[in-house]
Amino acid sequence: MRKIIAVLALALGAVFLCACAVTPDTPKTKSTDDKISIVTTNFPLYDFARAVAGDNAELTILLKPGAEIHSFEPTPSDIIRMQNADLLLYIGGENEVWAQRTLDSMERGGPPTLKLITCVDAVEEEIIEGMENDENDGDDGDIDLDEHIWTSPPNAVLMVKAIAEALIELDAAHADDYRANAASYCLQIEELDKEFREVVNSASRKLLVFGDRFPFRYFADTYGLEYRAAFPGCSTDTEPSASTVAYLINTVRDNDIPYIFFIELSNENVARSICEQTGASRLLLHSCQQISRDDFEAGATYITLMRQNTENLRKGLH
Repeated sequence: MRKIIAVLALALGAVFLCACAVTPDTPKTKSTDDKISIVTTNFPLYDFARAVAGDNAELTILLKPGAEIHSFEPTPSDIIRMQNADLLLYIGGENEVWAQRTLDSMERGGPPTLKLITCVDAVEEEIIEGMENDENDGDDGDIDLDEHIWTSPPNAVLMVKAIAEALIELDAAHADDYRANAASYCLQIEELDKEFREVVNSASRKLLVFGDRFPFRYFADTYGLEYRAAFPGCSTDTEPSASTVAYLINTVRDNDIPYIFFIELSNENVARSICEQTGASRLLLHSCQQISRDDFEAGATYITLMRQNTENLRKGLH
């Protein structure tokens, strides 16, 4: 197991302080007539960058809404977009090995990048009792880290601040806009954090049962929740063993759990099977890692999706 080390510390202002990998050095000024080009790998980064940049940037998300995360490979046009970006935002975890490999293969070192997993206290992905382990080994330096850092609102705040500082370095002419936008968005995330804490503090139980992957390690750690799940968050498996299903069914029965959670774009097969055997009902807890095309076109944001989570969590824990 390897612990991530920030390869470069951003010198932040009095408002922001976060150790993040930003490479290579970015220009300090940019014409006020030109919009900067920001390319992001997944939806949380797209949404954070959209909130901070406002009208000062053109954004591209590589993992298109509705696309399968675990089998994604960039197209030639994706690689061109990455190469030509003024800034590339990526997480740097197991599901983004392709991003690091693509960057490593680029001539001239590739675009300026911000690797967000270096901006938080990243932890190793956890395999707990009853959970399937596909032991998916790889050759990326971050392979053993749980990449779902944004599921914790306090981490999301750090990520937004880091993106703001990267944009200020890139486009100093709009520094005031980036600071103001980031501050406003961070306040909204902090309100979410308060809501989650109120929900958990007033809950009658602290155990979550997921008939699905579990990309909420940071979320559970932040709010002191226990969990049982079929797979870890980065697992490529979709069908658990009979022993895993039996373990989850027994957990539900033994703890009188009324709701089984599943994540977005899931086939819900495992959750449905557990519910059929126990009489429990299903509830969505959205990890925000991916988003449906309908939700994307309807203007869903990290804030709106996480606010839905507060309501489902309140229902599921009471």
